[in-house]
Amino acid sequence: MFIIGELINGMYKEAGRAIREKDKSVIQRLAKRQKEAGADALDLNCGPVSKDPVLDMRWLIETVQEVVDMPLSLDSTKANVIEEGLKLVKNKAIINSTSADSEKLEILVPLAIKYNASLIGLTLDKNGVPQDKDRRLELAARIVADCQEKGFPVENLYIDPVVLPVNVAQNQAGLVLEVLKEFKIISTPAPKTIVGLSNISQGTTKRRLINRTFLSMAIAADLDAAILDPLDEELMNTLITSELILNKQIYCDSYLDAYRKR
Repeated sequence: MFIIGELINGMYKEAGRAIREKDKSVIQRLAKRQKEAGADALDLNCGPVSKDPVLDMRWLIETVQEVVDMPLSLDSTKANVIEEGLKLVKNKAIINSTSADSEKLEILVPLAIKYNASLIGLTLDKNGVPQDKDRRLELAARIVADCQEKGFPVENLYIDPVVLPVNVAQNQAGLVLEVLKEFKIISTPAPKTIVGLSNISQGTTKRRLINRTFLSMAIAADLDAAILDPLDEELMNTLITSELILNKQIYCDSYLDAYRKR
């Protein structure tokens, strides 16, 4: 599974303070620790209170690239923030994210092509997050079709079904698990699938347990990638063991250590 570390995000207290105060040590420690814990890429988000998101995104990218050499996911609702960041990223970047709205697709798909970046597509539009599986499939197909029309390689597209908190939309988790497999038959080649894992437990009292249980079920539903906290050791152990049981990893008695050292 492709793991995107979620912790360099201005919504988190420690990261938010570091971004405001331009404290490189905190951001670089988070970057190194997430990589060491098994992250394949890092998500960078300035947070909603950033006064100058372009400046903050540039600073984050430069700060992180001083200490780690890995793909970066640029997480912003503003296209100009993403483009300014794409100019600085040394490895293959990920644009996080577009919706299925034509206005977003018209801007972000060409950006992904221009900078040879991967793209995360959320199955939502101006009407919000769908409450049924068929609507999610319809929006995913719209994103895939737009990418194909513009010449963007679908194998570089990640479709996100948009996970909702289980404490307010309990019936939605099962629908997400069902639709993950169905995304794979939209096109050939198929888009990849991704979830923002921590959304499932937002506002609950058993966040880590809910996260790792849902993740194991999503892996069984052929999930390709997740944005998550790689410093949660039990979560990572669940991920690794789930892939082992599904024959995606080779067994050995020290398989947990072997996975982390791969």
